Amino acid sequence: MISLLAQSTIDATENSAYKLPEVFQKLDALAHPDQLVETLSQLSWVVACILVVAGLACMLQGYKLYKWVVLLVALGLGVVVGWQLGDQIQAGVIVAGCLGVLLAVVAWPFMKFAVSACGGLAGAFIGANCWTAIATQVNEAGNFSLPPDAYWAGALMGLIAFGMLSFILFEVSVVIFTSFSGSVFAVLGVLALLLQIESMRTTIADSLKANPLVVPMLIVVPAVIGLVIQHGFGGMKAKEAR
Repeated sequence: MISLLAQSTIDATENSAYKLPEVFQKLDALAHPDQLVETLSQLSWVVACILVVAGLACMLQGYKLYKWVVLLVALGLGVVVGWQLGDQIQAGVIVAGCLGVLLAVVAWPFMKFAVSACGGLAGAFIGANCWTAIATQVNEAGNFSLPPDAYWAGALMGLIAFGMLSFILFEVSVVIFTSFSGSVFAVLGVLALLLQIESMRTTIADSLKANPLVVPMLIVVPAVIGLVIQHGFGGMKAKEAR
């Protein structure tokens, strides 16, 4: 989300039309390594460091900080959507600020529903990326064909599954949501920093582009580690004991 806001500032300065980076215009952004590498290469090291710090905090202590994480997500979504809508009437900053604050304020008294919404969005993101990555591999193997452009089907399945999980197992859904989202931020931030190093840029870029499953795998591993840490040391286990 921070990368989207940083890119919006650059685009708004260069022209009046607010445009998201092409790779983030679809939910299956992680399954398009070519575009992802290009976008990450354009991030400054300051934004990359912020992504790493925020991602680690969310991934390791998200259960304790989930209310603030949800508020930031609501604020960020409101800003991004509001800026795009407001650009149509040449009032992007005003609409973005108002909608961002509105969503954040509404999310506070309806925290459980906001967590469910965030969990559903995380599930849609996971499902869309899994669909595209798996479809690409299946199509290359030639056994049978899956349409990669139908990533919305995977997104819908993930949205329903994680949305229902958020209502049934609230604490577990919070840990999954914060671990995964924190892992996404942290991994993308680390990759952006590595791509800033001239001697490593080509090797890192080629490794990421080798297979659409590489980036999702890099994110799943820290997410699982974060889930385990949060359960054992992040506050969830202590609450269960009470």
